[in-house]
Amino acid sequence: MIRARQITCSLDIKELLAAETTELSSRATLAVPAPTKLPKCDRTFVSRGGASNGTFHAPELVNPNNRSRQCLYTFLAAPGQRVLVQLRTFDLRGKPPDGAAVGELPACMHEYMDIYSEVASLEAGELVNSAFGGRYCGPIPPRRRVSLHRAVALSFYTDKPYTAPTLFTGTYHFINASEYEVGTPVPNTLCSFEIEESKRKTGLLLSPTYPGIYPKDMTCNYLFTGKPGQRIRLEFRDFDLFFGGPHCPFDWVRVYDGPDNTSAVIGTYCGQQRNLVLYSSDERLLVTFYTLPRAANTQNRGFKGIFEFSESFVKLDFISKHDAEHIRGSECDQKILSKKESTGFVYHPNYPFPYIPKVVCRYFIYGMQDSQNLERVRLEFQNFSIPKGDNPKPDSCPEGYLKVYLRGQETTDSYDKHDAELCGEGTSVPELFPPPLLSDGPRLVMVFSSGELQGRGFKAKYTFETEYRVPGTAAPGGECAFTYRSEAKKRGELNSPRYPSNYPSRMNCTYTLAAAPNEQVTVVFDHFKVRADAWNATAGLYGGTTCSEDWVEAWWVGREGTRVPLGRWCGLATPGPLHSPRGASGLVLALHTDVEAVASGFKARYVFEPAKSIFGDCGGNMSGAEWGVITSPRYPLTYEAPVRGAASRVCNWFVTARPGKRILLNFEYFAVEGHLTERGCPAAVLRLWYESPGPPLELCGEKAPTDRWQYLSSSNSIRLSFIIADKSVGAGGWRAVWTEVTLAERSGADGAVCGADGPACGAACLPPAAACSGLQHCALMPARKPDHFLVNPRVPSVSVVGPREGRPGPRGSDAAVCAGGAASTRAAARAALVALSLVLAAPH
Repeated sequence: MIRARQITCSLDIKELLAAETTELSSRATLAVPAPTKLPKCDRTFVSRGGASNGTFHAPELVNPNNRSRQCLYTFLAAPGQRVLVQLRTFDLRGKPPDGAAVGELPACMHEYMDIYSEVASLEAGELVNSAFGGRYCGPIPPRRRVSLHRAVALSFYTDKPYTAPTLFTGTYHFINASEYEVGTPVPNTLCSFEIEESKRKTGLLLSPTYPGIYPKDMTCNYLFTGKPGQRIRLEFRDFDLFFGGPHCPFDWVRVYDGPDNTSAVIGTYCGQQRNLVLYSSDERLLVTFYTLPRAANTQNRGFKGIFEFSESFVKLDFISKHDAEHIRGSECDQKILSKKESTGFVYHPNYPFPYIPKVVCRYFIYGMQDSQNLERVRLEFQNFSIPKGDNPKPDSCPEGYLKVYLRGQETTDSYDKHDAELCGEGTSVPELFPPPLLSDGPRLVMVFSSGELQGRGFKAKYTFETEYRVPGTAAPGGECAFTYRSEAKKRGELNSPRYPSNYPSRMNCTYTLAAAPNEQVTVVFDHFKVRADAWNATAGLYGGTTCSEDWVEAWWVGREGTRVPLGRWCGLATPGPLHSPRGASGLVLALHTDVEAVASGFKARYVFEPAKSIFGDCGGNMSGAEWGVITSPRYPLTYEAPVRGAASRVCNWFVTARPGKRILLNFEYFAVEGHLTERGCPAAVLRLWYESPGPPLELCGEKAPTDRWQYLSSSNSIRLSFIIADKSVGAGGWRAVWTEVTLAERSGADGAVCGADGPACGAACLPPAAACSGLQHCALMPARKPDHFLVNPRVPSVSVVGPREGRPGPRGSDAAVCAGGAASTRAAARAALVALSLVLAAPH
């Protein structure tokens, strides 16, 4: 206990009871200097039984010498009574503890009031041993006090020269103590009771000194015992305990769903609670009120509640029979948790009989929501009857309702913001039942409230289905499959499940983009991150077998349903823009995830547009020549983004050699936005089909002058498709030389052995006249041009120039080839010029 002075008190109880109000001198002794005894200022207020009340005020003291003065106000109730004391005005001259500044003298030094409300008896020295109720000064009055036993003492101290009667004023009431005996007292306890239904079916439940400040260092137990088949309802009308944190580490009320503290806990409560109504699961309930032993001043009043034993509360067997769990403390609330895409049924209380009037039950139906799962709830009614009564207003449910919440409003206690309020008389015809409902997230909540009228109630089937959070038309079976039709929407978005959160493991999702006839669809990726622990992409080649954990695949689909692969991607390398060719019915994308870790997935945009020519916006068809050059649009200038409003710009080239021949493609220069292994090709991509069957190569980034980007076809044809997305900013572009070659029949130590067929390049033999073209047919080999260039019958060149200074002409066999070209016929020259015109006519 914290005290500035020791106080002793000895009162003659017989004398106190002789008059209702008597002034007595206090034989109190205080530490030096002792307060003066004259004039007397102690006052005592005694009850002689029966209801009584009165007022009191500060003494008027003249103290010119500033001597210490102490006045003791004692309030003594009769047996069976308690005292309630309340300060109405209060203006003691001092600074309360909360107002003390650093460096100032201790607060409440020269004038203050000490309060004792837990005085057990008035024997000598009892105030010294009683719990200290706090020291007060300043302008804020202490909160009201109710005696724990029969007495309250106020000790007023001052050393000021003058004290006016208006310094403090208050009222006192002697109240009936039986309200605090809520049941049969437990022997040898101060505030524990047994409440039995046979003695009291309803009643009040009060903290020991409610509505006054409750005592510290106290434990009170209230044990409720009813008859079998009964349940107990406990409603707190007022609840105000010290709040030390959400877990209530200091003062608390704990409610057990059973007879002792080993029973299941309904809840632990502190702070201020509103609308706190609790129900037991059976006929027994234990309430424990605990306050921490401490010297800190608190100003909380405790609690006031009402209790009721009844057989009419909802029987819980209708919950336990149907795979749900009763929420402890509620009358009939239940929660239903998913067992991974499980199904079940919910019913009105008292099912299969008509529901009970004036009952409120809540249903919390929760799907799975964790790092690997996300579900939503589908609700379908199979029976429904909640009468509206006579002459109801339109769209109103005066005699009961079923409110449904689809957006998790219960987490913010927004029960007034329901998504559906259902009532009315359904029949056995399913079309007249309420329509199916689907939650926006993993939670669906229902609140059923019955009115005066009884009805047949409801039965509904719930289904937990995976919530993918993917825009598009979902598959009716709940699998991860989505369709995007041109007839429904010309442009939109698609993403991996749960994006931007991580996608789940063990999934296979498909995205079908169905174009209308004479349309094409473009897909552009804006984000891509798919787990690939063993991803080992190299420049010019990634996807396919390099992705073995999680991946995204794509195909374009023919009108007959055949799928042509476009590639497989994983890691951080974003796929290049995807474009369905003319005549295709659309695109199909697939996401595969395994059982290991996951990533954030992808987000993409799609656009359906009128079909372009087979060459797209640029490109061409090349055949009938031995070599040629293909470049990006506007080369050597930078390529441009598509026109405003278009999703992409597409250029397709088709190169065909003579039967039995192959095509060698060598990139002399390459600079396209992106990086194959670090960020992929999201803005622009060159796809090269040179191996059949199989997906194309996907090329972007920059080729170093010393890099070898050379590809040999597996057949006599290749296809190049250059796609520029709408988010492209442009780059230098590319230039490639294609050459009709013969596959070498044998190889030597230095590569192919071609003999008289022409120069060797890797495993291929170039045409004999290739040495005269001035083109770089083979990677990392210099291009040579003869002094006198003559057009070969099958050698169209897109860059016919004269001899270069300082460059020697061909020697040996090369010179013979070039010289032999002078004997070419006029018809052969005309054919060469026609082939050249085809190359030059292709848009760039």
